[in-house]
Amino acid sequence: MHYFHWVAGTILALAWFSRIVDAALGMPSVADISRPEWNRKSAPADSLPRVSIIVPARNEEETIEQSLTTLLHLDYSNYEIIAVNDRSTDRTGEMMEKVAATPAAHDRLRLIQHNELPSGWMGKTHAMWTAANQASGDWLLFTDADVLFKPDSLRRAMAYAESQRADHVVLFPRMIMDSVGERMMIAFFQTMFVFGHRPWKVADPKARDHMGVGAFNLIRRGVYESVGTYEALRMEVLDDMKLGKVVKNAGFTQRNVFGEDLISVHWARGAKGVMNNLTKNFFAVLSFQWPRTLVSAFGMAFLNLMPFVGVCLAHGWARLPYAIALLSMFLIYWGMSRRSAIPAYYFLLHPVSSVLFVYTLLRSMAHTLWNDGIVWRGTKYHLEELRKGMV
Repeated sequence: MHYFHWVAGTILALAWFSRIVDAALGMPSVADISRPEWNRKSAPADSLPRVSIIVPARNEEETIEQSLTTLLHLDYSNYEIIAVNDRSTDRTGEMMEKVAATPAAHDRLRLIQHNELPSGWMGKTHAMWTAANQASGDWLLFTDADVLFKPDSLRRAMAYAESQRADHVVLFPRMIMDSVGERMMIAFFQTMFVFGHRPWKVADPKARDHMGVGAFNLIRRGVYESVGTYEALRMEVLDDMKLGKVVKNAGFTQRNVFGEDLISVHWARGAKGVMNNLTKNFFAVLSFQWPRTLVSAFGMAFLNLMPFVGVCLAHGWARLPYAIALLSMFLIYWGMSRRSAIPAYYFLLHPVSSVLFVYTLLRSMAHTLWNDGIVWRGTKYHLEELRKGMV
């Protein structure tokens, strides 16, 4: 057992310590467009690239009015908004029409109504594809119907994109959180995101790391068309990340940036809300492969729980590598606390969130296999179609 603790502890210490070192060296290279240098005055409309903002919405009556209203008050002078009501069964369409009737929406906001979904498409990807086909912009900004924009968010993002000659820019949103459960689960999610996707490597053309966020995917129209448009991603559950993947694989310039609260979103309500959201797409992350999912669940449990278990069960110096892993994990929480509203002491709840995430991963697999697909916003998508449509 003493030998086991040394081997397991050393593996964990190397895994976590290497990531914190990598993050410490790389994260400062990720730009923050909320800083003063990106607060550049907006030029006349005819001298700015036109941006088409695309907002798909299905059953978003609680958020769509406020989201569209914030978009109508952006201080960038050359943009349009195309909002798609994708077969909503609530008051989403009514709310959209209410916003469209305001003076601010005149010549700025267009509405598209979808009543049917063609076979071979997911509702969201079809909505975005349809809107993009009608867009007039040089740039396309794909966002979600629950995202709140500050007036200077687009102006700053465009100043960065143009000055850096970027083809695809991802702006990380500020997460709105109202409960301990939300903070605990999102802190774990962000930790694993940093561990697995390395935002600081996205700009490196030699690295395979890529990025896409549903709240803010800003892409040159020519690049969007070159990678096959959303028609190439028509059955992708993870359409935002897969857009980033095809852009990066095609050799285009990709950047992700921080922005404090330039955009914000209340992604889920409570720990249960986070679990429900992830149940839909966690199995898709593992390409709908159950052996890979089981291995990943074991790996997630080992990586996140064993440092806490090992430091308690090991004796003497065998505790040292576990302690190094825990310290590295805490430093990741501390680093994230500088950019989010989650205090570093939420590290103490990491074992709880680890168990819940492993459960959610297995639950996602079980639900998808049992139901032979996923149900998303009231629409059933069969597993065979999802597997065939994966990039």
